[in-house]
Amino acid sequence: MSEDPAAAFRVEAEELLDGLEQDLLDLNHQLGDKTLVDAVFRGLHTLKGSGAMFGFDALAAFTHHCESAFDKVRKGVVPATAALVAVILSAADHMRALLDGDAAPGEDAAILARLEAAVSAAAGAEPPAPVSRRGWRLYFQLPRDSMRNGTNPLMLLDELRALGDCTVTVRTDRVPPLPALNVRDCYLGWDVTLIGDVGREAIEDVFLFVMDDMLLEIAPIAAEAVPAGADALPIDEAPVDEAPVAHEPDPVVAAQGQAANDDDGEPAAKLLVRTAAQSVRVPADRLDLLMDRVGELVIAQSRLSQLAQQDGGVALRSVSEEIERLSDELRATMMGLRMVPVGTLFSRFRRLIHDLARDTGKTIDLITEGEATEIDKTVIERLFDPLVHIVRNSCDHGLEPAEVRQAAGKPATGTVRLSAHHAGGEVVITVHDDGRGIDRARVRARAEENGLIQPDQPLTDNELLALIFAPGFSTATQVTSLSGRGVGMDVVKRTIETLRGTIDLASIEGEGSTITLRIPLTLAIIDGLLVRVGDGRYVLPLGAVEECLELSAEEDRRSHGRSLISLRDRLVPFVRLRELFATGTKPDPYQKIVVVSIGSERVGLVVDQIIGNHQTVIKSMSMLHRNVGAFSGATILGDGHVALILDIGHLVDLAQPREERRYAAV
Repeated sequence: MSEDPAAAFRVEAEELLDGLEQDLLDLNHQLGDKTLVDAVFRGLHTLKGSGAMFGFDALAAFTHHCESAFDKVRKGVVPATAALVAVILSAADHMRALLDGDAAPGEDAAILARLEAAVSAAAGAEPPAPVSRRGWRLYFQLPRDSMRNGTNPLMLLDELRALGDCTVTVRTDRVPPLPALNVRDCYLGWDVTLIGDVGREAIEDVFLFVMDDMLLEIAPIAAEAVPAGADALPIDEAPVDEAPVAHEPDPVVAAQGQAANDDDGEPAAKLLVRTAAQSVRVPADRLDLLMDRVGELVIAQSRLSQLAQQDGGVALRSVSEEIERLSDELRATMMGLRMVPVGTLFSRFRRLIHDLARDTGKTIDLITEGEATEIDKTVIERLFDPLVHIVRNSCDHGLEPAEVRQAAGKPATGTVRLSAHHAGGEVVITVHDDGRGIDRARVRARAEENGLIQPDQPLTDNELLALIFAPGFSTATQVTSLSGRGVGMDVVKRTIETLRGTIDLASIEGEGSTITLRIPLTLAIIDGLLVRVGDGRYVLPLGAVEECLELSAEEDRRSHGRSLISLRDRLVPFVRLRELFATGTKPDPYQKIVVVSIGSERVGLVVDQIIGNHQTVIKSMSMLHRNVGAFSGATILGDGHVALILDIGHLVDLAQPREERRYAAV
């Protein structure tokens, strides 16, 4: 079934608007960068033309006004200003609303009024520099496939002639021998001498839609070298065609031409297949469906492996091993398709920081690190809202106004740092601000006021900071448009927990705060370690497993209830899962300790048997079991039975009170 053209345009328009927003944010820091000005103009121009083509007339009409305003910037009539960039950013938001069909009535008129005022203010800020250009010499060379993409070189030459008197000389040095020539390809280049009072921008406008892929060289002719009213003249004493400027041949063209000669006249059309586009746009829901099918295949393969082991036939085992190898490769390939760089998430916060700085009156810098760290696209989508709450609180509550920072000996500009890195089977994302930090006395007072704790109730520092994640909790003295209602951080905690992640908070008064999120790499398929505890089988995420040890009955007795084991001169605590789960079974003579890492700490989990590695297709828990904190999901084993996936972080938290009672009893 063919794709709806309007739906395809919406996807393309979203990408155009994303690129436009990033260019505007860059331009806001480099107002004199002509390359960024040109990029913004091209984005607006393309959006307007494509919108009109696909029937989005309201979008095209609105974008036309923004394009016209930025055309004045591009031509040097008015300079780029921060106010103008801010209006175009608001206009980009309205374009998204027009694209989705939910634009507020009258919003376009208000934005256009602000746009007109910004252009007028910019025009008065700095008069345009006079342009005294009398002529240009240019050389252009179109991509090989330009005519197949709808570009007509003759029309481009006609547009150049409309700008002034032109002398055109064609170059044929790239034309291949006749056996290798493809009539659909463009091999020519053109030298053009253009005489007239025309700006460089007008020439670039001619090539606006092919500029990114073509070779274009433009050089001005000195005014005194061109007499008034003179016809088109050669630039140098020698004619243009006798002294051409040296240009490197297109490496792709050269390689194809050489290949054509080496292959004894192989048609160039056949060679073009080798350089076709290497990317295909696929809807996300199709990837999700394919991931589900791969998960079912993994379960079926596990069943086949178990049957092959029971049957004992060599042929069946051989086929089973081959299918296992193929399913492993397919799973790895599928997981690679779902992984996206976390930079796609971080880049969306540039606009948020820009708006927060404007709303709060603070000067804020955003620093991002680890943008290349990859994570499952489903996790990326669900992380955005929690991070928005965290960043907003950092800017509103954490960072001080410039005068307060300077009085404290800090730079006037506050900094919010977003960073990401891999740690085992997790992605660790941190949000750090260099603000005032958390006032613990204020947190405690507000918690007592809200009845969350009793007056003078003893709390550790971590327990005190954890109160910030309580529903309805806020230390703000007044409600603003950004925060203060006590809604946000509790939602952040719940969302992170639904992702099977954890959230930690650290703060130093006067220096700033750091919030750390630990999120699984994927929510679909993981490598697991299958273990047995009593009569039940469980899966541990393999990325969190460091090593496995044997715990004999004698060593267990020697511990005298103190659940500690010496591991390379370090004491590592361990948890007896058989007791924690109350299995009611006797321990195996030789139990095993699986050492897992929890952040920077290590904890041992005592199991009866280690069965082996297991490709684990994660299934959601039922509504009845969803609130059981020790488990993050379930999976189907090869024999059809269900194994629960252990949530290591929650498991250790659950076991700590039990171990504390054990120590008290000893």
